[in-house]
Amino acid sequence: MTEEIYFKRQENLKNVLSEHDLDGLLITNLTNIRYICGFTGSAGTCLVTQAGQYFITDGRYIEQSKDQVKGFDRFIDMASHLSIIEKNNLLSSNSKIGFEGDHVNYTLYDSMKSNFNDVNWTSTQMIVEDLASVKDKSELDAFRVAVEITDKVYEEILPMLRPGFTEKQVANTLVSKYREYGDGEAYSPIVATGPNGALPHAIPTDREFKKGDFIVIDAAAKYAGYHADMTRTPVVGEATEKHHEVYAVVKEAQQRGCDIAKAGVSCKEVDAATRDYIHEMGYGEYYTHGTGHGLGLEIHTSPRFAPTSKDILKENNVMTIEPGIYLAGWGGVRIEDDVIINQDGCEILNKTTKDLVVLD
Repeated sequence: MTEEIYFKRQENLKNVLSEHDLDGLLITNLTNIRYICGFTGSAGTCLVTQAGQYFITDGRYIEQSKDQVKGFDRFIDMASHLSIIEKNNLLSSNSKIGFEGDHVNYTLYDSMKSNFNDVNWTSTQMIVEDLASVKDKSELDAFRVAVEITDKVYEEILPMLRPGFTEKQVANTLVSKYREYGDGEAYSPIVATGPNGALPHAIPTDREFKKGDFIVIDAAAKYAGYHADMTRTPVVGEATEKHHEVYAVVKEAQQRGCDIAKAGVSCKEVDAATRDYIHEMGYGEYYTHGTGHGLGLEIHTSPRFAPTSKDILKENNVMTIEPGIYLAGWGGVRIEDDVIINQDGCEILNKTTKDLVVLD
């Protein structure tokens, strides 16, 4: 990411703070810190005010922060971050400063109130997250590479999806290849065969693949910090009428979600497009999660496709669309793509086929 990208993000953040009548924002969530200034370490705080922008960390990150942090004055000390802010007079009396209410624990909040009893601390939600949900070109380029790696690795592990191999063996191979081709795995892979596929977030086991098993493979790469997310569900050996029926329902539901997703459409509508169809086909009670979620520097970000969502899609949101059916004791099917939201539709990034694949 170039300096100009971070400067633009910081300008956008200050504009939002003005809209919220805030004099500044204390950022403590590490993902949000990375988004706003580029720092990837494990300890840092950002304070953004109209008077200045300040990054605070400790001596472990002298060189790393020098290389990574863009647009912020750096303060490096072994003291607590709040003490550093106080010692350097980085906050004005009677200022109204937001903090990330979803990420600040009570102990930190109590220290904020004690150290700065003349500051009006105001809890905020999703300020940086909402900014980060709309991707710029450099982010979209990173997603494209992450998805390309994901597609490539999926094709490479197909020969392992047969009797004699286990869920764990495939999961470990996926991880190894993601680390070889990119920045590693976006999340711990799900490889779930037969009845294990009825668990939406199954953990890979030593179960071997068997003829007649659906295999739910939910796994993806990460590139430049950005997470892909893909699920495909092939079947081993032979597909029965039931395999074809369940798969066809999920595939059609997933396509309906892709067809409706565009800027200005509510996330609730996209969820309904998949859910209503699965319900009409008699499998509604077996669809037990939301239709998808935003992607970014974390695997699950805003907005989200869910029945209760109040979010509206914006251009350049990057989303998953991933309906599924899960039948206890038998197996499950999930089909998932990553999509870029456009004004007139969505661009599906994944190139891996969504037709039912029967593995010899």
